[in-house]
Amino acid sequence: MDSRSTLQDSGFLTAGIAPGRRRALQALGAVGVMALLGGCGFALRGTADLPFKTLYVNLEDTSELGAQLRRYVRTTTSTQIVEDPKAAEAQLQVLSDTRERSVLSLDASGRVREFELRYLFTFRLHNGKGYEFIQPTTIMLKRDLTFNDAATLAKESEANLLYRDMQMEVIQQLLRRMAAVEPV
Repeated sequence: MDSRSTLQDSGFLTAGIAPGRRRALQALGAVGVMALLGGCGFALRGTADLPFKTLYVNLEDTSELGAQLRRYVRTTTSTQIVEDPKAAEAQLQVLSDTRERSVLSLDASGRVREFELRYLFTFRLHNGKGYEFIQPTTIMLKRDLTFNDAATLAKESEANLLYRDMQMEVIQQLLRRMAAVEPV
């Protein structure tokens, strides 16, 4: 028997409060919490308005990163993705998109116990006429992955999930950086 049920059985929590009044107090408490969250600067993540109306992305439509980036831009911004770089106000040029894996630790018998997964994404943003909105920049993300020889397939799936998570984080960081660009 836990202490909460003991308190409820004794009538301590509900003593003297009518059900209608209890709901009103709960609503008042919820409004108070919302006011505190609003006062501290908390806000739900909204759309990232990009300072240009059209964007060209030099990634293939068939690549996972290209498809996710285009989908994210279409659904969270008012910017249009165009297929012709000459028709775009801004051009996102992906210079490299690299996944790396290195050994972090070994056990006493020399078998791998931990890997470090790295995701490196290098890009630049320009207007196609010589003006650089964002100079060549690299976003590097790291994750640690424990490894077990008995669960090789499961650990490989976990590594793929971690890479996919890092890819989404790269897209979000990229959009935040593009949103901070000053238009020409």
